[in-house]
Amino acid sequence: MISRDRDAAGRARNDRPRDRLGRPLPPGSAGVARIPDDLELPPQQTLTFAQQLLDDGLAFNAHEVLEAAWKNRPVAERMLWQGLAQYAVGITHIQRGNAKGAATLLRRASERLTAYPANAQHHDVDVTGVVAHAQRLLAALDAQTSITDEQLRTSLRRTSA
Repeated sequence: MISRDRDAAGRARNDRPRDRLGRPLPPGSAGVARIPDDLELPPQQTLTFAQQLLDDGLAFNAHEVLEAAWKNRPVAERMLWQGLAQYAVGITHIQRGNAKGAATLLRRASERLTAYPANAQHHDVDVTGVVAHAQRLLAALDAQTSITDEQLRTSLRRTSA
């Protein structure tokens, strides 16, 4: 049986350093800063942090920030945060060259975000814009066209008019 790092509750953890795309590196390697497992931020700080990570090309880390919100926010909001986390993982898979994984996660994110109730708390998330961006990425993946870093750029929040 393979021995894995575990936290105090016995949940599996991987404390190995990771590269900028979230892939584990050999022990002792220099990797990018990790997102703490116990991260708990208010919604606006979560979105600001995740957006900065996305802007820096660190979609995997943005996913970890959004996943923490998914796990820590009220049940009524979890579909929103889970959809955003899946969206960030979809972008991560594009960065890693995994078209199939990207398409799967972008579809899940689109479905989850589209199903999120219009009258629910959105925290200024541009749900329509995120879904539209996911759909553009899916179209490019389906057409097997290359996706540039610029095409991965996204905004999680609605812009003020």
